[in-house]
Amino acid sequence: MTQPRADAVVIGAGAGGLCAAARLVHAGLRTIVVDDKDRIGGRASTEEIDGFKVNIGAIAIEFGGVFEETFHTVGAPLNIRAPEPASSFFIDGKLVDVGRGGWSLLLGQLTKQAARILEKFADARSGNLPDGRQSTEDWLKAYTSNATVHAIFRNLCAAIFACNANELPARAFLTYFTGKGAFKRFGFCPEGTIGVWNALASVIRRNGDIWLETPAVQIHSTNYRVEGVTIRRGGREIRIETDLVISNAGPKATLALGGEAAFPATYVQQVQRDLRPAANIVINIASREPLVGHPGIITFGKTRRLCNMANLTATCPELAPPGWHLYVAYAVPVPALGDFNSDADVALAFEDLREQFANFGQAKILSIRVMRDDWPAQRSCAGYDLPRETGIEGLWCVGDAVKQYGNGGTQACAETAKLVTDAILASRPRLPQPNRA
Repeated sequence: MTQPRADAVVIGAGAGGLCAAARLVHAGLRTIVVDDKDRIGGRASTEEIDGFKVNIGAIAIEFGGVFEETFHTVGAPLNIRAPEPASSFFIDGKLVDVGRGGWSLLLGQLTKQAARILEKFADARSGNLPDGRQSTEDWLKAYTSNATVHAIFRNLCAAIFACNANELPARAFLTYFTGKGAFKRFGFCPEGTIGVWNALASVIRRNGDIWLETPAVQIHSTNYRVEGVTIRRGGREIRIETDLVISNAGPKATLALGGEAAFPATYVQQVQRDLRPAANIVINIASREPLVGHPGIITFGKTRRLCNMANLTATCPELAPPGWHLYVAYAVPVPALGDFNSDADVALAFEDLREQFANFGQAKILSIRVMRDDWPAQRSCAGYDLPRETGIEGLWCVGDAVKQYGNGGTQACAETAKLVTDAILASRPRLPQPNRA
């Protein structure tokens, strides 16, 4: 049998993999995406439960930045509806909308030290940042001891980075909230998050393919140059010849697929030493009665594990059967970057939900997903990212373990795809664009 050949193979149909594949196809490269799951989207996909479109992980898509630019570049529609207002805080049973007043409005209501904290945010915007060793919690302790302020910062770290304030470098926190999008503008997809991935998949199939339920078995290389990928498809192992492989499976899985001996020792040491997978708990909730009226995402004050919750059907009623409300709540265990007791942390999250919402008892729990270990919320926490280069020519990583410093979410994954594909295409002769007619 003749071995198939592709210009590029992308391992993993998650956010980074699909964004990278769409960019390569748009540039004229024949690209094959393989994934061991039965649906695209990876840790940001969607499943149907009892007539509800339930998101597995990420639910909010940020406007602006590289993610939206990716869709415009490759010619894919981005069907996103923005809630209004988008973000509020839920503190002591009251909603605080900071859409107009921002940090100064929120902190000014809680602590006399608000001016000092805001001054440090201004310093960060001008480039005066901590050195990366100090945690967000310790950084904040220097300016306030207010318990509610500390709780809010913890829950912001948990919501964005899937970790606790004592685990996240203050430099990463401040970089995100002063230099990145910081989720000021975002929306939900009325088809579930998988809807945005379906749009990218349509682009990829113009000059490539997506093979689901097709795990990668081995990445082949010789003398630090990639030569192909063996996949398992239809009960058979097939080797695809290619000199370009992009892995969206994370550095740990990439190392296993290629074999440690094939990589430079320094890269193997980096993966083993520096990778910090971050965990969270995703609870999808259906309710006949509204739990909260806010149409976007609320971040909580003092809680045990709960950090935020999104009201999906206020903006996208198609996600639930008529007469139902659909919410997704996120909680982060303690610790989030180490071992924890899943059952105990889930129980604490439910204590929070019952405490925050007096009518929570009538709600229906659609799913509880603990994202950890080899299926984490973030493959490596912000501040602990690995390089996108692997030491093997033609083998790259994309995704949330190799993101730019201080970034997070699907936006960060899309950014890694752009950085990698830009580097690849800059080193290759310009290819003729495929005929779109």
